[in-house]
Amino acid sequence: MRRIQSATESWTDMVTKTKVTRDDLRAKTGAPQRIRTPKTSEVVADQIRGQIVRGELKEGDTLPPEGQLMETLGVSRPTLREAYRILEAENLISVTRGSRSGAQVHRPREEVASRYAGYVLQSQGTTIADLYASQMALEPYVVRTLCRMKNNADAVRTLNEHVEYLSSLVETAKIDEFTRGVAEFHMLLVKLTGNNTLTFVSHLLNDLMVNHKAGVMRRDVVEGDVRKKRLLGAMKSYHKLIKLIEAHEEEAAVAHWRLHLKNAHARWAGPGEGDRIVDSLNV
Repeated sequence: MRRIQSATESWTDMVTKTKVTRDDLRAKTGAPQRIRTPKTSEVVADQIRGQIVRGELKEGDTLPPEGQLMETLGVSRPTLREAYRILEAENLISVTRGSRSGAQVHRPREEVASRYAGYVLQSQGTTIADLYASQMALEPYVVRTLCRMKNNADAVRTLNEHVEYLSSLVETAKIDEFTRGVAEFHMLLVKLTGNNTLTFVSHLLNDLMVNHKAGVMRRDVVEGDVRKKRLLGAMKSYHKLIKLIEAHEEEAAVAHWRLHLKNAHARWAGPGEGDRIVDSLNV
């Protein structure tokens, strides 16, 4: 509650800073421009959003009840509810209609941002070949980074556990789960480097690739025995990569993974597939 109260003190300053006089504009640009002053609901949403992003409000925290928050912030119910709608649309809070408790806070999630980024890429006409080229640029660097870790035992154990999980999916012919699990393996490689930015990029790429692979499997049906042989071959490649990482054999690991990606791309982004537009809508 104190955090919400302290946030209100900067509102006047925030709104004032957005107001620029015509004389100021003439002095800076030589021509007047129309300046938009933010609505009070947007200022309220900005303040709450900032507290969530900075970690002052945690996942699962509950905002004060509406009446209490209206009094604290000095805003009307319609203004507060409009601010809530903004934050709900961003998946930063959830409101249970009719509940006496306040809105529940949610931390920003990769999948939400990744989904929207996918819409942007699709609207720009980004191709499947473009996605796989990005993966080829990213993952050899990731493998090199893992090899250079002085102590990569935890990373190696985590990767081995995931490959064992994938092997179990092959044996039980759970192909959809396996496809998603492969994407998770690629994301895990990146995540284990500790680089948050690259992890987010990998999340975006692999989400879109999973959609594409599902489409390829619908268009190009492979017999069960042939498919199982291919998947077991992929498992051998994963095991080899992990052994090379564990041994810190940097150049060999990078070369092996480049070849693995090249072969995979020939299957998933070959003729008739690579020039397709990415599908972020999964339709």
